[in-house]
Order: sequence, then C-alpha cells, then structure tokens
Amino acid sequence: MASSTVQMIDVYSGWSERVAILGRSYRAMEDGFRRILQRVPFPVSHIHPDNGSEFFNDHMRTFWAQYPHVQLSRSRPYQKNDNRFVEQKNSSLVRRYLGDIRLDTVAQIQALNAIYAKLWLYNNTFQPSLRLIEKTYLPATAERPARLKRKYSALTPWQRLCATGTVSTEVQQLLQLRIDITNPRQLRQDIYTALDQLFTLPGATPEHTENVFETLAAGQQP
Repeated sequence: MASSTVQMIDVYSGWSERVAILGRSYRAMEDGFRRILQRVPFPVSHIHPDNGSEFFNDHMRTFWAQYPHVQLSRSRPYQKNDNRFVEQKNSSLVRRYLGDIRLDTVAQIQALNAIYAKLWLYNNTFQPSLRLIEKTYLPATAERPARLKRKYSALTPWQRLCATGTVSTEVQQLLQLRIDITNPRQLRQDIYTALDQLFTLPGATPEHTENVFETLAAGQQP
C-alpha cells in the first residue's frame, strides 16, 4: 500500500495545501480533507477535482456532500489543462522535493506530513510567484515586428489572499505573527534536513504489518 498526496490549490491566490495519505480508503481521504479544512485560512466555496473516478464518484462526493455550500465540479477526461494549477504544483511542490520515491510506511507518512507542514508556511508566505496582470498589443514599427507586452505581479499567495478581504482579522493577525517570528532561511534548511531524514527511513517489508490508521490526525482509531 503506497502513499498519495492530496493537494488543493486556490486559483486566484495560488495558496496551496498538501496532505500525505497511506492508501486510498475513505477514512484516509476524509482525514486528509479535514486537515486541509482546519488549516486553510479562507472559506472553501468550490472544488474542481482532477483525480480518478473512484475518488470523485465515491470519496469526493461522499465527503463534500456534508458541505452543501461547496460547489463540486469535475475536469474533462484527458484534459490536463482543466486543472493546470494543480498539475504545475504537483511538479514544483511535490515531485521537486520527493522525486519518484515510494513511501509506504506509517513512519514515512508521518514524516512527510511534518515536511508538508513546513512547506505550507514556506511556499504560501515566503515564496512570491509571478501572475500575469496585463497584456498590451504593440503594433509593428519600422524597427521591430508586432508583439505582446506582458506585465506581471510578484506577490506571495498570502499577500494576494490578504488583498481579497476573505481572511478574517483574527486569522490574519495570528498567521502574520507566525510569519514575523519565522526565519525563512532557517525554515528552508529545516525542510531539507527533514527530507534527508525521510529518505533514510526504511520502506515496508512483507513480513511486517502496520495499522494505516495511525497516520490519521487523531492517531490510532478503534
């Protein structure tokens, strides 16, 4: 039984959430979604998933049916550009750090979620990203051919999110305080140190069984 990463991206701000789960049971998926909902600093209003039919038709619909205010839609089959934001972050925020390593033990999943918690703060609050804000058509002249002039903004997802007014004052103050007392250089070093430690953890062996529910946020389940 291998791990998967549940990742959610806010289209407007670029805010990203990630949770590692062991297996594809409903309880594991439910735990991942609840972790994200407890941590995301703004209300979720729409989910546009890009995943296998087993998740959408069963786990996705079952879980999000508990939140009638959340609209649920789905991507078209074989159309990756329907969810290009997640596709891009899968590359830059998951594969870039983990590569193609297989993680299949409780200890590995717990260590990976600790790393994702650090990446949550580092990427959302300290790493600016470019966003296209304006395109201007410049006609051809005697000196140069016609072209498009593009103008970009470079802000962190947290800065873009605060500008929307969707974050409550209390949440904004608490997270901003955490940002102010965090050394981003040290946080980055902590991430890579934790990755080195993760890669030393042994994988699963056939003769050893584990309780996958120990990976849930609430710990061991009855």
